[in-house]
Amino acid sequence: MDARFMWDRFQRHLAVHPSIGLALDVSRMKFGPRYFDEMHEPAKRAFESMDALEKGAFANPDEKRQVGHYWLRNPAMAPTSEARAEIEQCLAKVQRFAADVHQGRIRPPKAERFKHLLIIGIGGSALGPQFVSSALQSPSDPMDVFFFDNTDPDGMDRVLARIGKDRFAETLVLVISKSGGTKETRNGMLEAKHAFELAGVPFAPQTVAVTQQGSALDKLAVAEKWLERFPMWDWIGGRTSETSVVGLLPAALQGFDIEAMLKGARDCDEVTRSHDLRTNPSMLLALMWMHAVPRDMVVLPYKDRLELLTRYLQQLVMESLGKGRDLAGNVVRQGIAVYGNKGSTDQHAYVQQLREGVNNFFVTFIDVLHDRQGASIEVEPAVTSGDYLLGFFLGTRNALFDNDRESVTIVIDDVNARAIGVLIALYERAVGFYASLAGINAYHQPGVEAGKKAAGLVIALQLRVIELLTTNKGKPYKVEQIASALNAPDDVETIFHIVEHFAANPERGLLKQPGAGPFDASYLMR
Repeated sequence: MDARFMWDRFQRHLAVHPSIGLALDVSRMKFGPRYFDEMHEPAKRAFESMDALEKGAFANPDEKRQVGHYWLRNPAMAPTSEARAEIEQCLAKVQRFAADVHQGRIRPPKAERFKHLLIIGIGGSALGPQFVSSALQSPSDPMDVFFFDNTDPDGMDRVLARIGKDRFAETLVLVISKSGGTKETRNGMLEAKHAFELAGVPFAPQTVAVTQQGSALDKLAVAEKWLERFPMWDWIGGRTSETSVVGLLPAALQGFDIEAMLKGARDCDEVTRSHDLRTNPSMLLALMWMHAVPRDMVVLPYKDRLELLTRYLQQLVMESLGKGRDLAGNVVRQGIAVYGNKGSTDQHAYVQQLREGVNNFFVTFIDVLHDRQGASIEVEPAVTSGDYLLGFFLGTRNALFDNDRESVTIVIDDVNARAIGVLIALYERAVGFYASLAGINAYHQPGVEAGKKAAGLVIALQLRVIELLTTNKGKPYKVEQIASALNAPDDVETIFHIVEHFAANPERGLLKQPGAGPFDASYLMR
């Protein structure tokens, strides 16, 4: 395409919104000349569906739940006065608690004040707070933050080593789990508690629960007299919880401007309520995704502070849109795979494949206009490091487009609390719009639940294996013999992995006697 054509197309397909410091360019997506006309009616239905959701409709029909993350940044929109009051009271409590921690009015039993923050959660209870922390952190933050976001023992040991056991007495712990039964979070809590107790530091007076009222975690926090409890509500899903206590409490404790983050999200919500599908940036994103599917989405933010945006979007987009059936129960196999890196690291990682390999993707570039706090030096006459970053962004985009690779470009003014709120709200609504266009439920996650149930079956089988070997201590068994003894012939491969894992950890007491090959070994409990 010639330069004049592209300039004209750019002017037609650039949506600029100065009120939220955002511009969206879809001119390098090769949709047809009648695409917006063809999508007018589906978009109209999606707008109406979103309007109903915000007014309190049961937008998650499978679980018969309302979807209320938009109320969090504008409580006046909540469908009941009770919900509005809960949101406002909770925000005030978050701000008050953070201020009391910073000023030493809330303090640990064995130190002058809390200086460190350990967040224990997984999925939406970790990915959002991690993204915001990475984007906004500075050396002047009143607390430094650490995360347990997996059930990997070695990973937790590494985090605890970074904190240092001599600083446990100054460490505030947040345990975040909506249901209160998430095993990874439960395990992290028990590991942290064990480490604190070994160091002679009381756990309960330094720990805060963020969970639903009446959950197992809530009851534990009450029974053990934890420092504080904050609510999560049934109408908030984990991947849309960043503007709830899940995201606001960690951000406030780190010293970030949560009012600005909420304002950014609220202002973006207002912009993206427009029913103009050509200028509404969230609808434009959703329409571009519809055009691009089934290709993958590569997210390339040209800013180090946005490096974790891709991980955050992986859950928001993939867990919301990766669905096997539509709302009518028909098999549809919907979804968008999301991956990415930061620019210009991408230039030295996988742009080679993006330009010349399989064309099974589209790119979302994110450009940030403001370079840094303070002036930049010139690395060449009249050229700064930030100029090079812009050059690599524009050059990579052009090189991809010249080889028939499509892309969307988002431009934001700066990376600050308000801009982060804008990005969160932008993508939350784009996901909702896309789900309506595709006719799927964006707010449930049956595949996640299936994985949890399958993991539970493995643990149950493990207990049976260990009981067998313990009852017959000293007697060697091959894997197939264990499966036969347990009447579990279909589980022989799983049993193999269980005993291999046990044998690799000597403290578990299982001895492996090697055989002629990997499947001829015998296992016995010492």
